[in-house]
Amino acid sequence: MIETLQKLKGGLIVSCQALKSEPLYSSHIMAKMAYAAEEGGAVGIRANTPEDILEIKKEVNLPIIGLYKVDYSNSEIYITPTMKEIDALMEVKPDIIALDATNRIRPDGSTIETFFPKVREKYPDMIFMADCSSYEDGIRAEKLGMNLVGTTLCGYTRDTEGVEIPCFPMVKKLADELKIPLIAEGGIWIPEQLSHVFKCGAYAAVIGTAITRPREITRRFVSAIV
Repeated sequence: MIETLQKLKGGLIVSCQALKSEPLYSSHIMAKMAYAAEEGGAVGIRANTPEDILEIKKEVNLPIIGLYKVDYSNSEIYITPTMKEIDALMEVKPDIIALDATNRIRPDGSTIETFFPKVREKYPDMIFMADCSSYEDGIRAEKLGMNLVGTTLCGYTRDTEGVEIPCFPMVKKLADELKIPLIAEGGIWIPEQLSHVFKCGAYAAVIGTAITRPREITRRFVSAIV
């Protein structure tokens, strides 16, 4: 575990994800995107679905943070929401598994406080990243025994809707207080923002949309045309 985390320290993790509704939806394309990110200097890859992870592992020699996005009709949680998704990810052996660590109700009726202890008992040696929306989420995740905290969901939950991201105060407060690594993720669009999250104490940072989603990048530029 120490070796894997050391590889991420002080570096950029690139999120290579595309949903079915997006033009680049393809495990092959995501693998090539990850390869390009590695050549560009990324220290890790964040990837969605077992299929994408398998293809990416063929192309890159970087730590992979795996997650599995699944929508359930009875829950707002979609990032690795149940044990079924954890099990599926374990089949393809990512280096780290990311899961929603907010205190919202999961599809099986559990909360992170009742769900994660079962995950840890089943997979005691796995590295788990807590995708959090708030300072409180991060502190709770550390107490539950997770290995990394990410600011992934800040601004994307009902309780944090409207929060400006990157949320530098949240990054700094968690980085100052956690004993485990803090990963800054969410809303990083320009190099100055990336530099600032490291000044706030982030262990590493994740960028996705600004690098790997050309449709959204194009829309951002088009919206600037007067």
